[in-house]
Amino acid sequence: MEKKIILTTNAPAPIGPYSQAVLVGNTLYCSGQIALNTDGTLLLDSIEAQTKLVMHNIGELLKASEMDYSHIVKSSIFLTDMGDFAKVNEVYASYFSANFPARETVQVSALPKGVNVEISVIAVK
Repeated sequence: MEKKIILTTNAPAPIGPYSQAVLVGNTLYCSGQIALNTDGTLLLDSIEAQTKLVMHNIGELLKASEMDYSHIVKSSIFLTDMGDFAKVNEVYASYFSANFPARETVQVSALPKGVNVEISVIAVK
């Protein structure tokens, strides 16, 4: 099966040796997104603002693959503080209308660039 690298200037450039997303057949694998603007600056505001930017970045990767949030089948959320779970959950839920993706949320000791949330997704067209 052919592997297509997804690269868009509407989402932050990778900060390491990875692709923004990879499309294999009808399945899109999005790398973890953090609260990074397209110009490379960090958003270290509230956890809600960080989560909104993360979800926006995911949305841009989906658009670049001719998909939207409804195509997401699996999400992984990484938090540095599980005390932020309810706030992140509220923002995350606002991007879906029904048929939520499968998901796990885990607390980690640290995330890249000192952010508080990272989300990766798998989507199917």
